[in-house]
Amino acid sequence: MNAIPASLDHLVLATPELAATVADFTLRTGIAPVAGGAHVGLGTRNYLVSLGGSRYLEILGPDPEQAEPSGPRPFGVDGLSVARTVTWAISPPDLDAAVAAARSQGYDPGPVRAMSRRRPDGTLLEWRLTDGDTAHPSGLVPFLIDWSSSPHPTASGLPVAPLLELAATAPAPDEIRPLLSAVGVELALTEGPVRLSFTVNTPRGTVTFS
Repeated sequence: MNAIPASLDHLVLATPELAATVADFTLRTGIAPVAGGAHVGLGTRNYLVSLGGSRYLEILGPDPEQAEPSGPRPFGVDGLSVARTVTWAISPPDLDAAVAAARSQGYDPGPVRAMSRRRPDGTLLEWRLTDGDTAHPSGLVPFLIDWSSSPHPTASGLPVAPLLELAATAPAPDEIRPLLSAVGVELALTEGPVRLSFTVNTPRGTVTFS
């Protein structure tokens, strides 16, 4: 199995049909994801599964209880026809320093902005992340996130599917590797169509999602 980046915070499995994807994950793994909360104004909500330690899987899709957002939903959800692992996030020790370091190496992860959501129990989660058109469009280069003093999503007792492997393919891997290096991570990367996949250990054996 490939080494998993130590700074991994979470993976994003985006879907056009949230309920169906959550049901499929439950069927394939025997683990039922837990409702995370709504991203108010963005038209999405999520379900979560711990991947072990302080890392987790975010299953994200349109929120039927929200009105249509004024702009596109995050992570290209509006353009998806099937569920897909679209990107991943890392949590560096110092977000602003990591962004500055990446820019000094020729890669701009995008501006840092603040976000928040409430868990179903009312707990407010707040974080800062990089977000911008300058981020690599493949999704293979992670965005950066900082939870600061906010509770981390894994602190709420999520069901666990230990992460065994994280891997990716790209048409030109040598173009991606320097960008990964700029944000301080390595990723098992081979030649092929753009794809990010992960394998978890579950009550129903090892299961791979991509």
